[in-house]
Amino acid sequence: MAAESVPPPAVTRRPLAWSTPLTYALALAVAAVSIAPVIYVIVGGFRTTPQIIADPAGLPDPWVWDNYVRVLTQSDFWKQAFNSAVIALGTTAGVVVLGVCAAFVLARYTFRGREGLYTFFTLGLLFPSGAAILPLYLMLRDLTLINSYYAVILPQIAFSLPLTIVILRPFLSAVPRELEDAAAIDGAGRLGFLWRIMLPLSRPALVTVGVLAFVASWNAFLLPLLVLGDADLHTLPLGVQNFSSQYTSDTAGILAFTSLAMLPALLFFTFAEKQIVGGLQGAVKG
Repeated sequence: MAAESVPPPAVTRRPLAWSTPLTYALALAVAAVSIAPVIYVIVGGFRTTPQIIADPAGLPDPWVWDNYVRVLTQSDFWKQAFNSAVIALGTTAGVVVLGVCAAFVLARYTFRGREGLYTFFTLGLLFPSGAAILPLYLMLRDLTLINSYYAVILPQIAFSLPLTIVILRPFLSAVPRELEDAAAIDGAGRLGFLWRIMLPLSRPALVTVGVLAFVASWNAFLLPLLVLGDADLHTLPLGVQNFSSQYTSDTAGILAFTSLAMLPALLFFTFAEKQIVGGLQGAVKG
């Protein structure tokens, strides 16, 4: 007797929750609000000022390259780009090195007051940097650091360390103790364990804090404005202000200068986006 064929189980489709389309709609709206100004600034640099005045929301017709060429051929732009790069890279290196050292101690060492010290660092997230501008300026003046790269790099490292430690500590704490014991058996000390095992495993977090520190330093305006009185040390955000003051009526040129000034940080952030997401997710899980 032939075996009876069993019909496949019916597939039940779950109805789409009403909140899912709403979530996507809100996400698209937020993305549009965030991206639209950037696109407007970049595209506006390919127009002329009369075109912008006649139709502020229009597209270039024809596309004009003179604004970008004029900005790139100015010596001040490249000088300011060099100053921004030096300050941003110096800040990033200091934040990553000091942040790793502090987070490693707070994650792998047990001592009295450890959690209190970690809480002290996290409270730094609640302290607005603008509130410390005046005493910070007086301190830098007494240390004769005004009009130098250090006047910007050192305070930016200090203000970036709380977030850096909050992100790095969960990663360093998540590494199993068995790996540390195995490294000790193989003859690796604390620093060898940190360099050979901890840092490679914490790469997403290191990239995250590095990118965040670089972008924040590149876009900094208030601190360089106060401590960099020498025009030869001005960064690109200060260059945008100087260019806007010098060419008040040249709206298209100002948009071209602004788009070129923000382009390096924007590209840097875009290329490291996946690493940033992974690093923040690991910090939240930890």
